[in-house]
Amino acid sequence: MCPHANGDSTPNDPSQMVPVDLTNGTGTHSSSVAANGANGHSNGVNGHTNGANKSQEQRRNPYAPRASDFLSNISNFKIIESTLREGEQFANAFFDTKTKIAIAKALDAFGVEYIELTSPAASEQSRADCEAICKLGLKTKILTHIRCHMDDARIAVETGVDGVDVVIGTSSFLREFSHGKDMAYITKTAIEVIEYVKSKGIEVRFSSEDSFRSDLVDLLSIYQTVDKIGVNRVGIADTVGCANPRQVYDLVRTLRGVVKCDIEIHLHNDTGMAIANAYTALEAGATHIDTSVLGIGERVGITPLGGLVACLYAADPEYVKSKYNLSMLREIENLVAEAVEVNVPFSNPITGYCAFTHKAGIHAKAILNNPSTYEILKPEDFGLTRYVSIGHRLTGWNAVKSRVEQLGLKLTDDEIKDATAKIKELADVRTQSMDDVDSLLRVYHSGIQSGELAVGQKEALDRLLRKHKERSIANANGRDSSSSRPASPVGA
Repeated sequence: MCPHANGDSTPNDPSQMVPVDLTNGTGTHSSSVAANGANGHSNGVNGHTNGANKSQEQRRNPYAPRASDFLSNISNFKIIESTLREGEQFANAFFDTKTKIAIAKALDAFGVEYIELTSPAASEQSRADCEAICKLGLKTKILTHIRCHMDDARIAVETGVDGVDVVIGTSSFLREFSHGKDMAYITKTAIEVIEYVKSKGIEVRFSSEDSFRSDLVDLLSIYQTVDKIGVNRVGIADTVGCANPRQVYDLVRTLRGVVKCDIEIHLHNDTGMAIANAYTALEAGATHIDTSVLGIGERVGITPLGGLVACLYAADPEYVKSKYNLSMLREIENLVAEAVEVNVPFSNPITGYCAFTHKAGIHAKAILNNPSTYEILKPEDFGLTRYVSIGHRLTGWNAVKSRVEQLGLKLTDDEIKDATAKIKELADVRTQSMDDVDSLLRVYHSGIQSGELAVGQKEALDRLLRKHKERSIANANGRDSSSSRPASPVGA
């Protein structure tokens, strides 16, 4: 439980980047690792790949599941996407019906296994929206999230959802300051609600709220009780974002030993631990992870969909690629970002502006030789492109050489190094745009071809660059005066 608990960018213009389209670099892949039988999945300990049969490439991947991780579900998990439930609790969020439907369709096309919606008991519009999304005929299962209360349960099952997620606070904080009920009442009500939902033939999950500040004996007791009456999943919630990975592993591992049903985990990101905690939960035997697009939710939100996908892709890229339409991630994030009026952070995993941008010369050289040297994620798997930024003082001649080749210019290595020195000199004054770099390279190439320039002739290069600048200004002025000249009379 929580140790402190006392209760139970780089350049701003993409034009400055050099797109690099390389196929000679390959990332490391791990084989799919089977999950334990205790959580309701069919593959047991013996389903794991024998380490002796793994390829050298697989053994080199430090993120890959190990044969000894017999509880791990890193390669056998499901996502419960809660943008349309938890995400509605984000400070900026207001989703009208049209926006909700667009987000639901996008998440369905991406391939998430579940979409969780706001309780239909919350408002009349929430109920209508829930019914509308249930009628879309999506492949993903539709869930709604309700209080542990029979009135909420009756409203929920009438909307046509595939499952109901039941939650009630179990920590002393919430029992005293939220609903005011004791554990005996919570257990009795949970049994009543779960049996009612099960009688309607749909999935049901029971989750404690504020799990990491709840008494462990209380938690295990109620989880065992609902497991015995046939709940599909039990849920753990780090409602205040206080847990760290070791605490998550210990609680999930303990729970895995006392229930047979699936285990879902809901993790808030108040201390920046949500992605790490989600990964650790899967290692400990959890089967379902709650996410939201860009992590939006109450306060600073929960486990972000993109960040979790990045983390799990690093462990087993082939498995993640087989499950999800990864190239849709940017579209989904842009859709939600626009709806809640925020920008996708520059540091966002996968889709952030800087995610696949390389700047330092030593990085650029290695990336040009083999992208895997500095990339654990392959941008092409997400429908994206890597870039090497070259208009700056840190640039290296290998990156400039790549641009020279893209422009179709013929320069020797010594000539490219000479041109690179000029780029660095100019970049010491201000960052050079891609147009600036391209102009310099073309002027340098023209000077070499005409014999007006040779390697090391700094003054000659400066003179050629001045002439080019003067011609450009004159041409621009000529175009401006031509466009401002009065039109000639008809027939003149």
